[in-house]
Amino acid sequence: MESMSTADETCVIVGASHGGVSAAFELRKRGWQGRILLVDSDGRLPYHRPPLSKTHLTGEKALADILLRPQKSYDDQQITLMLGNAVQRIDRKARLLVLENSKTLNYTKLILAVGARPFIPPIKGMDASNRIFTIRNAADIARIKAALAGKADPNIVIIGGGYIGLEAAASLKKLGASVTVLEREKRTLARVAAPEISRFFEALHARHGVDIHTNTQVNAIQESADAVVVTCADTQAIEADFVILGVGIRVNTTLATDAGLKTDNGIVVDDTACTSDGNIYAVGDCTYHYNPHYDRHIRLESVQNAADQAKVAAAAICGNDVVYDKIPWFWSDQYDVKFQAVGLSAGYDELVVRREADEANRLSIWYFNGNHLLAVDAVNHPKAYVLGTKFIKSGQQIDKSNLANPQIDLAPGNILVAS
Repeated sequence: MESMSTADETCVIVGASHGGVSAAFELRKRGWQGRILLVDSDGRLPYHRPPLSKTHLTGEKALADILLRPQKSYDDQQITLMLGNAVQRIDRKARLLVLENSKTLNYTKLILAVGARPFIPPIKGMDASNRIFTIRNAADIARIKAALAGKADPNIVIIGGGYIGLEAAASLKKLGASVTVLEREKRTLARVAAPEISRFFEALHARHGVDIHTNTQVNAIQESADAVVVTCADTQAIEADFVILGVGIRVNTTLATDAGLKTDNGIVVDDTACTSDGNIYAVGDCTYHYNPHYDRHIRLESVQNAADQAKVAAAAICGNDVVYDKIPWFWSDQYDVKFQAVGLSAGYDELVVRREADEANRLSIWYFNGNHLLAVDAVNHPKAYVLGTKFIKSGQQIDKSNLANPQIDLAPGNILVAS
């Protein structure tokens, strides 16, 4: 369908990460004739976020190596970058944005790709220390690298045993650091994976010398002249050169709520990524949307979700008849392990664990509700990930006993129940 836009219209996109950049280029692809303004408080040319805790932290890739697009791509597509500009307020009635320097931008359509920010837990001494870092943007990594500079054997405490915390631990071990991970839950990855996956990654990190303490609550952080002391509820005190926080995020909904948009665990959008205001769309980590595969509303912290939603939003703005109905997927790289997950495991009542006979470091976890496959976690197992994706989409019934048997080849003809 031909775009319904005209040259005198303007689409403003707030947030120049994966979702915002994807939306800008998709608008042009779909025939948007008007101006496209990409606004972000970060002054750097937009970059990939996943490498921040991995290859960018280790120094294998500079920021210039992980750019989403080169400057020329924006110029060629007539996408105006307004970097280093924070948006303060949305005036829906006047259809304008107020920036922190009191400058205003008028819009015909607005896309919010505002993402999330690190959660800072209410730990005593947190505000008084300059040795506490988060991992969310390139500036965070620059600060961590500066703290590492000149230290032959840095001692680092990571608070939080989720994917960000574990990825940072793997990267820091590669740099020669001594790393301690403190997790308040009974296991790492408790919120996102089955116990079998937690045990796998805990054992993996133990083999690489990471000291993981689960069921450990941090009570206080105290800074001395040349170190920081982390005190836990069990009275143990751990001294470190600095601390990294990886305890989750908080969604950036302030712009939306102040403007009167509907929010609920994020900015509420429909299946075209449109908010409660027909001229405003939202994409990525900040959105709360309905997923037809799981028949419920969800909020996803996923690069792929941001990019997919952005494409749908741009298409809808250009008058195309599209809806968002993707199956979520995620990944994590730690040491030499490639972890891939597809689907959402919440609500599972049965697990099938498949350990391949030919390789101890390769396994997959299949999550079922009754006979309905919900999700698959694959460790060094792209075949399980690919097949899991197909089976979730098709809804075909799986022979669980064959699936669990490593002597039976993982192939649709062996795994699917004949119809």
